[in-house]
This record gives sequence, C-alpha cells and structure tokens, in this order.
Amino acid sequence: MSKQELVMLGQDESDCCPTLLAAPLEEEQAVELAKVFKALGDPVRLRLLSMIASREGGEICVCDLTPAFDLSQPTISHHLKLLRQAGLIDCERRGTWVYYWLLPGTIDMLAGVLTRSGKSAASGPEGPARV
Repeated sequence: MSKQELVMLGQDESDCCPTLLAAPLEEEQAVELAKVFKALGDPVRLRLLSMIASREGGEICVCDLTPAFDLSQPTISHHLKLLRQAGLIDCERRGTWVYYWLLPGTIDMLAGVLTRSGKSAASGPEGPARV
C-alpha cells in the first residue's frame, strides 16, 4: 500500500481539516467545529468578530467595542468570552483595559473546511449538490 493511500487526518498540517466534500467528519472534528459555529451563531458575536477582525492595526480595546451595542458591558464581555473559548479571538489586559485580536488560524481552518475542493465532487450529471 502506498503512503498516499494511508493518509491520516491530522497527521499532515496541510490536510488537518479536510473539506466537508473530501471526507465525512469524524465525531471529534464535528464536536470541535460545532463549538466554533455555535459561537458564530449569534448576531452580536458576529458583529464583535467583524469589528475585531477589521480593525486597523489588528487589535481593538474593549472600550471601543462596548459603545457600538445597546448591551451592558457584562453582556459584551460574555460574548467576547465565548469567542475566545471558540478559539476565534484572544486578548491581553493592559492596565484597566482589555485588547482583543483575531486568531487567523481558526478562521483559516473554517475557510478550509467550507471551501469546495478543485474537484467537482459535488457536481454530477444532475448539477451541483444542494444543501
């Protein structure tokens, strides 16, 4: 058997997260992905992530995030905590303020999982696969 036939998921960094079309997800992969998607499943968290990711300089102070929402500071902190637990952002306390930045590895992993491969595995004579 050739080495190519024995590819193990997670053994090669370039193939750590195959697309959904390449192979069925293992249970552990599905659990981890579900945590990230759950964190992204809230409009406030999506906006927070967008504000952090699009910030010039790559980081933003929580003092700049809170006024953009009609929510209390503890609620914003809770949403930021969920984004951190999902591995989407990280933070650092500087004096009395906390600064947040995007963790591109998780975003890249999600993009890789959701990207259709160069193969047209989902397309056949009947056309593209429908979800």
